[in-house]
Amino acid sequence: MEANYKYIKVIGFDADDTLWVNETYFRDAETKFAKLLSRFETENKIDQELFKMEMKNLPVYGYGVKGFVLSMVEMALELSNNTVSNKTILEILEIGKEMINKPVELLDGVEEVLKKLSGKYRLIVATKGDLLDQERKLEKSGLLDYFHHIEVLSDKKEENYSRLLKHLDIKPEDFLMIGNSLKSDVLPLVAIGAKAIHIPFHTTWAHEEVEVNANKSKSYKTLKNLSEVISVLN
Repeated sequence: MEANYKYIKVIGFDADDTLWVNETYFRDAETKFAKLLSRFETENKIDQELFKMEMKNLPVYGYGVKGFVLSMVEMALELSNNTVSNKTILEILEIGKEMINKPVELLDGVEEVLKKLSGKYRLIVATKGDLLDQERKLEKSGLLDYFHHIEVLSDKKEENYSRLLKHLDIKPEDFLMIGNSLKSDVLPLVAIGAKAIHIPFHTTWAHEEVEVNANKSKSYKTLKNLSEVISVLN
């Protein structure tokens, strides 16, 4: 059955790669890290092993730059058999600080869309990652005034969204989530009876990739950019 957005009252937005650029910075950081450690292993192998390390550490550190940096440090120690220099460790930490200090680059049409929707719907942010980093990016973005609520989730599974909606007294059928990840921003919402719109970003983290059958894809819309949301909701 085709998704119907007629009764939506509250719209949730993912933040990273939905409102602003994020994943590009992680890809750049991975390239720098691989070059930095290239005397120990091929760059392609380093990239693969770093991803495995991130997955192993995800339950411990959670999402975000800080957990990523700790995984890079641990990977450097493992690749070098604990011989990596203090200088290299400092360079890894610097990669992380550069990521945190990146300017917030809004995606096309974001502010115009928020401005139009905020008069008709209650808008919230539902994102995952490091709390301090996400708060910093929201502050830098200049978008805070459009949102009634900001929620930084430890994960984006069905139970996380159900708790959030219950906490905010929102019925699933009244809620629409917009994001770039099928795994995190779309499928869990459809599963709990809410609505979702998928707006892919040109780069997707391997951890967020998921296969979807044709029948399931009818329960949400996929748009090219955020600006198309306006016509879908009208």
